[in-house]
Amino acid sequence: MSTLSGIKPSTILVLGATGKTGRRVTELLGQAGRPASRSSATKFDWTAPSTWEPALADTTAVYVVPPENPALLAEFVALAVKLGVTRFVLLSMRGAPDDDPFEEAIKSSGVEWTILRPTWFMQNFDEDLFAAPVRHGELAVPAGQGIHPFIDVLDIAEVAVVAVTEAGHAGQTYDLSGPESLSFAEMLARIVEVTGDPVLYTDVAPDEFAASMRALGYPDEIADLVTMLLVRIRTGAEAHLSDGVQRVLGREPRTFADYLGSSSFA
Repeated sequence: MSTLSGIKPSTILVLGATGKTGRRVTELLGQAGRPASRSSATKFDWTAPSTWEPALADTTAVYVVPPENPALLAEFVALAVKLGVTRFVLLSMRGAPDDDPFEEAIKSSGVEWTILRPTWFMQNFDEDLFAAPVRHGELAVPAGQGIHPFIDVLDIAEVAVVAVTEAGHAGQTYDLSGPESLSFAEMLARIVEVTGDPVLYTDVAPDEFAASMRALGYPDEIADLVTMLLVRIRTGAEAHLSDGVQRVLGREPRTFADYLGSSSFA
């Protein structure tokens, strides 16, 4: 891990600072980080460009959790470079195409950049998308018996901190995954072993799952994207491991057991 010595306080802007990765990046950066979100002391809202320049004051590097609109990201990047930012670290996702507009906005900035492409987050089981169904005893997703190397968000955060604070990562795209590929049924069984509370895994049709997301208030594009990614797990397209954590941190990624031991399930 980076020691962060010699980095001036609050010069690294952390976007999405209340989210799963941003919160952990903020904690790891300590005084070197400036957390920014709609509810942080440093206000930042992708849909309110008037908040961008104040948040970027005296900033040299940015950890970017992107908005839904790539045009907003491109506009923000141009402003950030104009105001003196010299390094970006972007949270992307596994399987993003090489011409992904979000990644292109960062790569065309003219300054140092690093792209992080992680797999699905382990923390989805207790902090986000799957948390409520797991608590209620049934998780229904269109993943079949496909396997996937979910990653602990803390590993992503540690990689992000190294990339945003240390030299040697400019121009790199890191594919990040956990150390083992598991099916949803296997992961739920391990959760049950810890909690003692039964959780049923149900494989559902993609259309049914997408409709359920829309019924919960998710926009069409998000419902379709999440469904597509789960279907990729079903088909086996997401079973492979990646070595980005090892390349950056020099160690193996945290296991699903490690995650469970530090999660709200423990």
